[in-house]
Amino acid sequence: MNAPVDPIYLDYAATTPLRDEVRAAMEPYYAVQFGNPSSPHRWGRAARGALEESRARIAEALGARHRDVVFVRGGTESDNLAILGRAEATRAAGGAPCIVTSATEHKAVLDAARSVAARGGRAVVLPVLRSGVIDLEALDRALDEHPCLVSLMWVNNETGVVQPVPEVAARAAEAGVPVHTDAVQAVGKVPVHFERSGVACLSVTGHKIYGPKSTGALLVHQDTPLDPRLHGGGQERGLRPGTQDVAGAVGLAEAVCLAVAEQAELMSRYESLRQRLEGRLSAAIADLRIHGGDARRSPHVTNVGIANIDGQMLTISLDLEGLAVSGGSACQSGSTGGSHVLEAMYGDDARSAIRFSFGRTTTDADVDRAADIVIRVVERLRPHDG
Repeated sequence: MNAPVDPIYLDYAATTPLRDEVRAAMEPYYAVQFGNPSSPHRWGRAARGALEESRARIAEALGARHRDVVFVRGGTESDNLAILGRAEATRAAGGAPCIVTSATEHKAVLDAARSVAARGGRAVVLPVLRSGVIDLEALDRALDEHPCLVSLMWVNNETGVVQPVPEVAARAAEAGVPVHTDAVQAVGKVPVHFERSGVACLSVTGHKIYGPKSTGALLVHQDTPLDPRLHGGGQERGLRPGTQDVAGAVGLAEAVCLAVAEQAELMSRYESLRQRLEGRLSAAIADLRIHGGDARRSPHVTNVGIANIDGQMLTISLDLEGLAVSGGSACQSGSTGGSHVLEAMYGDDARSAIRFSFGRTTTDADVDRAADIVIRVVERLRPHDG
């Protein structure tokens, strides 16, 4: 009887396990140093000290100022605070809010922009080139309409395509328009420096970088007016009222600092893994397409398209063989439609897609086994002549 083979997890772009270092940093703030950071006594002061130290650590790691860091409860809330907060601040100042974004954004951004439009504002969704990179000429035309915000994802969560965020921010600055970037898949994957990038707002979350789930931050310049989406106390500059999650902030800070410190070394290894996997799959599967292969991509993700095969059956069959991958964004796993990202890039030419994403413990052997499984399953599922 054959010994069971360990399953392979290649879906780190969906979520990551909590690092031991992060868990250890958080542990004291659950039961020992449990105070409310708004309380004046010693327990509250200890909690406030940990909270502000975490804010300072994130700011230093991402090239921001201490006061720029606003703690929230994840990437989706961070995106919504930037977009809806900016729209409402514009409306309160007597303006007509208009959000400019791209067709390949995360649904947290696209749906927030559509919410602005539904409330009497406008949402301009820019096309991308076949490479997945934003159409800069279309951006320039949109900037002529004086929007209140441009929101552009730094690294695409499905394809890994890297957008030219600093260039977009420079063009927008000439028009007096602030830029928000969803950097959830960028932090720890590509160099991210808030000040040097020129953006006004930047979203980050913990669970993509071995931090705790339901933690995140919005980095926002003080001179970028936002209205809060929640109302209550004055915590987090009044932008995110409510008692702060000190343990979560400590864990997020530890995860961000580790991710930034290890970024260059890890990405070099991920690049090797990606080339190894893409090479094996391309050699064995006819008509395989590497989505975004003509663009600069973050090496932690590769997304391939396979023709003449049922996508849902493919991912289910891979899971049954012990390989965990994604058909696209984990946030859309319950959707019956295709990927809006790939549709924006390739139109009706979209194929069944598999997203592989690597993690700190992924090995060459994992990649080789994954390639063998995919090749075997595709051969079994594809229709054969005769």
